[in-house]
Amino acid sequence: MIGNAVRVMRIATGEEADDVIDDGKDPAAKALGAKGGKKRAENMTPERRAEIAKKAAESRWKK
Repeated sequence: MIGNAVRVMRIATGEEADDVIDDGKDPAAKALGAKGGKKRAENMTPERRAEIAKKAAESRWKK
């Protein structure tokens, strides 16, 4: 934790560059992917959403 604080201080004072780590994914694709789940849920019927939620709950509690 102290190491992170020191790094933040060095970035703030300009001693160290603030390099963004590239995860190799296209930013545009990530943005569209984040929208996809919401859009999919909007297009589903309430019955289908309930069915998926029930299956997820059963899977979660089966462990």
